[in-house]
Amino acid sequence: MKTASREGTGAPDGPDRPGRRLVEFVDAQQAKGLYTFDRRRVASEIGLSGPLLKKAAARLKASGRLAIPRRGFYVIVPIEYRVAGSPPPTWFIDALMRHLGRPFYVGVLSAAAIHGAAHQQPQEFQVVTDVPQRPARAGRARIRFLMKAGLASTATVDVKTNTGTMRVSTPEATAVDLVRYPHAAGGLDNVATVLTELADRLDASRLVSAAEADGEAAHVQRLGYLLELVGAAQCARRLAVWIDRRDPRRVLLRPGRPSKGAELDARWRVVVNETVEPDL
Repeated sequence: MKTASREGTGAPDGPDRPGRRLVEFVDAQQAKGLYTFDRRRVASEIGLSGPLLKKAAARLKASGRLAIPRRGFYVIVPIEYRVAGSPPPTWFIDALMRHLGRPFYVGVLSAAAIHGAAHQQPQEFQVVTDVPQRPARAGRARIRFLMKAGLASTATVDVKTNTGTMRVSTPEATAVDLVRYPHAAGGLDNVATVLTELADRLDASRLVSAAEADGEAAHVQRLGYLLELVGAAQCARRLAVWIDRRDPRRVLLRPGRPSKGAELDARWRVVVNETVEPDL
């Protein structure tokens, strides 16, 4: 005679029972307006864990019902996002970072787009955190993590999402980060393009505070030069005072590129070793 068993033990049970139980759990979560859960919650609430959970979740992922951006973390996919394979990262980034136990903010191009500088939609969702993280995928969405040691000092705002809120760098902190991470921002031409669109949202005093929080004069020098280049000299004026007080050394506009024959911008102490052309 067969004996009943719990799904998490690996003992005999109906071949489809773990899958049915996970489907029922997912449907119940979505009915409550909840779109994420982790393996610990599944284990505690329906007793499903280990290989049986992995297999059941894999089936739901294959059917388009779940996305799994990190092992043990699950995103419920509503029907309108089945083709994309996942709802937007804005729906689950806060929950994902809590699952990982890491501080974060949405930054660089993703933050710029949220603040209205969306000339070109970023191809990836960019998140700044305090330790290296490998990229995550959820359906078609790719999440890229950038590391910053002084994360806690960066100014952020809470932005409402479909499922709650998420932290996003302020326009001023975003401007500094665009220059800090030019590789993630699509190069200096694209940085200048985004700054052109972001300039109207920049407050001069908060921009100085963002420079203080960043702490790297070289980033501020390049940012000031680019703001003047795109016609936003007014909001860069206080940055110039900030630079004068520190009297930093000269820096290359584009690090790692030859500077022979390049002109010096005396105001910002920037060696202009690249021609920057905004795409506007």
